[in-house]
Amino acid sequence: MAASLNSTGSVRLLSSLVRSGSLCSSSGSRALHVTAACCKNRAARVRVGKGDKPLTYEQALPPHHIGHRKGWLSQHTSNLKGEEGAADRTIEDVFLRRFMFGTFHGCLANEIVIKRRGNVLIVCALMLQKLPPQKFYFLIGYSESLLSHFYKCPIKLEIQTLQDKAVYKYL
Repeated sequence: MAASLNSTGSVRLLSSLVRSGSLCSSSGSRALHVTAACCKNRAARVRVGKGDKPLTYEQALPPHHIGHRKGWLSQHTSNLKGEEGAADRTIEDVFLRRFMFGTFHGCLANEIVIKRRGNVLIVCALMLQKLPPQKFYFLIGYSESLLSHFYKCPIKLEIQTLQDKAVYKYL
């Protein structure tokens, strides 16, 4: 609209919208839902329990400590100024994490760290020793060859095995 609305014009506009039913619900009543602003950051935090919940180092630290006390789980240069492809790297990371979780189901002890160095993609993971070593070696070779074919670049898996999950503290 080119012309500005004064107070009587806006009242007429609102009343015509109400009569037409665009501002009313199907029951005919009007309502305005308002909630208070909550300025607390609750994302990626673990709730405090009775002291019997084991936490890893990544889970124990809050998200604002990334870059100070804990590192990034995906290391690449797409987030630098002038670089493109940050969204593509994120989608690739999600696919890679889901692939690894499905291939090594129940064996991941911690989060997967993805590093990109030039054309090489390095995946670092801690695994639980739930499978025999021959099956681990087969799954590692299978994952490397299949992911290298998907991404059309060399992919290397760096895997360490643990007896149990490494517990940093209990909450």
